[in-house]
Amino acid sequence: MNIRLDKFLSSQTDYTRTDIKKLLWKRKISVDGKILRDGSIKIDPEASEIVADGRKIIYRDKVYIILNKPEGFVCATEDKREKTVMDLLGEDLKRKDIFPAGRLDKDTTGMVLITNDGPLSHQILSPKKHIPKYYIVKLAESFQNDYIRQFAEGITIDRGERCLPAKVRQCPDSENTALIELHEGKYHQIKRMFTAVENHVEKLCRIQMGNLPIPEKLGIGEYMEIMHKDVENLLKPTDFEEVFRNVSEKFSSYWINIL
Repeated sequence: MNIRLDKFLSSQTDYTRTDIKKLLWKRKISVDGKILRDGSIKIDPEASEIVADGRKIIYRDKVYIILNKPEGFVCATEDKREKTVMDLLGEDLKRKDIFPAGRLDKDTTGMVLITNDGPLSHQILSPKKHIPKYYIVKLAESFQNDYIRQFAEGITIDRGERCLPAKVRQCPDSENTALIELHEGKYHQIKRMFTAVENHVEKLCRIQMGNLPIPEKLGIGEYMEIMHKDVENLLKPTDFEEVFRNVSEKFSSYWINIL
């Protein structure tokens, strides 16, 4: 594959065209050790070593990053008033075409997928695809067993908006913590669902999307790049009971410390 040097840099980084021209003029771009000043030169990015301003640029067609989002960041590519999840990424992964596939509220923590794969993002967000998302919820009041039935029937939240059926279960050894499975993502949905059953969400953490859980070793605010074969787990069938068992096995030693 041959591509213009400037086009390659534009597609694989967050550099603007002006940035690239300046770097070329300052002799800060090299290909296989040779300094180049002409952005129109065609290169093979899969076979060449490209360095821009001391940064080695590795060709990636599709990018998949799992981020463990902390509180206080919004899921957006940019925001004039708030810090975004993109601010947490290192320079080596910043590029213009990546975005968070789905949103978490500013005060919600946990798993965010950042990618440039538009079709995959559509699958994740579409209720018709039935890709479940799993959350651990800390409630202000004790979990009530009747929530299981109410959520399964489809909660009607404020303004008469009806939610798709959802699954929920109280976490072990905790009166006010639960695991919930959703197949959609309405605005503040989980908070509004528990408000509808006269409870209040104090903490919320997304722990899994589809059959892809957040890695246990990934600390709050940390991220890791994953391979396409890992991403395929997003689309594999999953089972609420199995996810609940996995959460139960490590709840007291891991999840309770996050919440």
